[in-house]
Amino acid sequence: MERSEFRKVTHPMRVAVLTISDSVSKGEREDLSGPAVVAACRGLGWEVTSALRSSDDPANIREQLRELADSKRVDLILTTGGTGIGPRDNTPEATQAVADRSIPGIAEEMRRKGMQLTPTAVLSRGGAAARGKTLIVRKNRQKHTMKNLAVTLRVI
Repeated sequence: MERSEFRKVTHPMRVAVLTISDSVSKGEREDLSGPAVVAACRGLGWEVTSALRSSDDPANIREQLRELADSKRVDLILTTGGTGIGPRDNTPEATQAVADRSIPGIAEEMRRKGMQLTPTAVLSRGGAAARGKTLIVRKNRQKHTMKNLAVTLRVI
């Protein structure tokens, strides 16, 4: 199969967006990053199958990721939140626990681009992994979510 045939898309990308935040899931803080990611995906003509919220509880994150990936209804899961170094930032560990394989190049590029905006980008634990045929991409905080999303979308 030629490369151009391999990249041919027969249907719009099916995406689930998962915002991971204790305060957002409790309704104590407005979710700014989830809706921004949804809007960007829709702007690309992608089908957003769901936009969900989760607490920072690792078991809850793992359950949501498994359910979404195993449903075979999404090609891509974009998570936002929980990628810092705080005690409740559990998204990277929860993602790795359900992943079949890690995809380090996406994380490397997100951090490289993030460093152009802020030196603290090296502390981000955003990244990517795959479960089955579903790509899971962890975005960082809202301020840089759209910049990092652009990096991810360029390669998908």
